[in-house]
Amino acid sequence: MMRLFPFALSVAVASSALAQAPPDVTPAVWKMQDSGTTAGLRGIDSVDGMVAWASGTGGTVLRTTDGGTHWQACEAPKDVKDWATLDFRGIEAWDSATAMVLASGPGDKSRLYETQDGCTTWTLLFKNPDRPGGFFDSFWLNTLYGEGLLLGDPVKGNFAVFATRDGGQHWNRETASGLSSQGETEAAFAASNSSIARSDTSFLRGFVTGGKGGSFLYERWGGPIYRRYRLQLKPPRLGEAGWSHTYLPLASGFDSTGGFALGYRVLPTRCRECKLGPDWHFVAVGGNYARPDDTVGTAAFSLDGGQHWTAASTPPHGYRSAVVWSKGQNAWIAAGSNGSDISRDDGRSWQALDKGNWNALSLPFAVGPNGRIGKIDFGAVKKE
Repeated sequence: MMRLFPFALSVAVASSALAQAPPDVTPAVWKMQDSGTTAGLRGIDSVDGMVAWASGTGGTVLRTTDGGTHWQACEAPKDVKDWATLDFRGIEAWDSATAMVLASGPGDKSRLYETQDGCTTWTLLFKNPDRPGGFFDSFWLNTLYGEGLLLGDPVKGNFAVFATRDGGQHWNRETASGLSSQGETEAAFAASNSSIARSDTSFLRGFVTGGKGGSFLYERWGGPIYRRYRLQLKPPRLGEAGWSHTYLPLASGFDSTGGFALGYRVLPTRCRECKLGPDWHFVAVGGNYARPDDTVGTAAFSLDGGQHWTAASTPPHGYRSAVVWSKGQNAWIAAGSNGSDISRDDGRSWQALDKGNWNALSLPFAVGPNGRIGKIDFGAVKKE
């Protein structure tokens, strides 16, 4: 089921009786920047805090090389006639010259492009093979190993998942078992390029979903492309591979509810190549994008590598579409269309930071509708 929800929820929606007003927030946590565009921005990737790329509607791709003081728009390539109709909901960058951008849309409007010359030219790497159906939601690349994953909504009852082992130059459909959707309405959300599990340096082969029937975490086990990350308590037979799913205690009951973003961190004193367990802490966020002030089911956490999940005792103050770990703050930051929140206890409880309208995060930046870009001022963040 394609997720074509609007960039700005400008239509007033009645709040649930369970919705809560956020506590007092710190003013000016996010310093607003001049993006030079009115596009709805859903993609953001900060390389090092100085170099960053952003993307959005109308074929918009932006780049900064001075920490956001100036944002420059990439010109549309002349050889792509419908560039201005593309909705770039995800972007990954490696330096000021190299980036990949994901277009999300029905049929052949879902594509993946790459630039290696600072957006002077673009190369089409992959186009949705499930035309006229299909819809790309999220992608992620690990440049150290050249491995990556691209996620699309279900086609004929199975999630469309594609993997690469050569840095994104070629993509192959995942054929391992276990990718069947849990009901007709289940899908991933192309809200912030955050459906796929990720940390600041790497990713696991897993993703979160949503829909009327609830939210689930899908994980891949076995097989060569998962060799570094997971040793099951009951491992599959040698050479066997597949996907399993775990229920997440997030909002459910509507097409607009579920898990929107998944992040994890590995404790710095532990083995980064060991099996998932107490070394791996996960946080998932979501809620109901159609009722952004609802607080129930907006965050959950796992302290054992994703095997067991608990809903946040004090959740974010509304729907959240993005979550990232901040090493400098030793805290999680989550953001959505009615503001942002911080958790200093691994997702158990959250405190409001602001009431702005955000779609995606890549610290120190956040992006939102109408060309909105903010840069976080951690000096203005209240300390516990």
